[in-house]
Amino acid sequence: MSTSDPAAPFPPSLVAELTGITGPGGLLTDPADCWPYGYDNSRRQALPQAVAFATRHQQVRDLVRLCNRERIPLIARGRGTGTTGATVPDRGGIVLSLERMARILEIDPANRIARVEPGVTNGELQQALAERGFFWPPDPSSAAVCTIGGNLAYNSAGPRAVKYGTARENTLGLRAVTGLGEEIRTGVQTTKGVVGYDFTRLLIGSEGTLAVITEATLKLSPLPEARRTLRASYRDIHAAAAAVSAIMAQPVTPCALEFMDAASIDMVRGFSGLQLDEAVGALLMIEVDGPAHGLDEAAAALERAARVDGLTGIQAAATEAEVAALWKTRQALSPALRNAAPKKINEDVVVPVSRIPDLIGGLARLSSASGIPIVNFGHAGNGNIHVNLLINPDDPEASARAGECLGHVFDLVLELGGTLSGEHGVGLEKKAFVEREIDPVTLRLMHDIRRQFDPNGILNPGKGLPEI
Repeated sequence: MSTSDPAAPFPPSLVAELTGITGPGGLLTDPADCWPYGYDNSRRQALPQAVAFATRHQQVRDLVRLCNRERIPLIARGRGTGTTGATVPDRGGIVLSLERMARILEIDPANRIARVEPGVTNGELQQALAERGFFWPPDPSSAAVCTIGGNLAYNSAGPRAVKYGTARENTLGLRAVTGLGEEIRTGVQTTKGVVGYDFTRLLIGSEGTLAVITEATLKLSPLPEARRTLRASYRDIHAAAAAVSAIMAQPVTPCALEFMDAASIDMVRGFSGLQLDEAVGALLMIEVDGPAHGLDEAAAALERAARVDGLTGIQAAATEAEVAALWKTRQALSPALRNAAPKKINEDVVVPVSRIPDLIGGLARLSSASGIPIVNFGHAGNGNIHVNLLINPDDPEASARAGECLGHVFDLVLELGGTLSGEHGVGLEKKAFVEREIDPVTLRLMHDIRRQFDPNGILNPGKGLPEI
């Protein structure tokens, strides 16, 4: 079948074959019905030729085999919360929605594992696990709606990654379908295992370009007995960064260590009317969890480490209401940003913790030179900073300046020994910059691996890696 025209409707015979796989109500072909599956949380959108819904592994297998036979692009999708265009069907083809594969297959407290389908939302899983006294550590900000499959596709994490790790560290095995329609199982059911190559970690973060994940075995953690929350304010970013280094150098690892720079704080002041001292140039939100016995001592250790030169104040919460009050500043930031720049450029770069001040200082210089406001916040404990360029993309001149500025942002990150994406992935948005981080030989090997999993290039084509 020719796919030269990605907007062309499929012939009736193919539609009938697709419907035979998905069953009644499992296929959309009307453009009006397909458009909602043509975009994610980026500014990109494209019309798929069809949308297929799978409810079981065998349907995914058969859909992949059909698409491989006909050379039709197949783009696996969860709830579309990604920000890099990784699920946008820019080459037409079929969007495979996994939102109906939403069963929690097993929760095994004795072995601290859960088996789930990819359409289960992070929030649904956490609620079910909490009833058994457990949780799965990845906690992205979109946890209420994002799916486990999406979390795995992007290696999503969140604040808890500083202590508990990302999806890669908390997934034991996968069931998946390669681009040839071959069924594979990766990993183990145990916390140790070194037989063969680690395909589990390879598939996690691959954005659906190697295989479609249909089941995951997740490693669970017991819910902590208690938590302590601190908010520390500093004169400037250098003082806050010194505190981050001090906190991460002592034995107690926080379960969250969040950062806001001066521009973030100014935006919150203007948007929400929160009372923050004008002398505050940076904020840290610090949490520690664990057994109730000894937790006060652990919180005290973090507080001592946070008391560096330039500290302007530190508050501790004793009740849930006080915890909510301390987090109010951080939680006010996202609505403030949406209000100021609904179509902002949001990047999630990572640098070594000790280079955070150099990153923020360099970003300030880039902001001044380009005339583009840049607001920074994120997960300071592992150097994962969300860099927000506040622009109007409908203004061609501003978009051109933003594109040039973004290139300089990525150059700065790499000069500091960092990486271009921590948890948002690459998709279409960052593909053009990948060659700045990955050397030609490594990039060639990655393409070779991709061809082994998907020789005909049907799985999410054009995403993640630049052409070579």
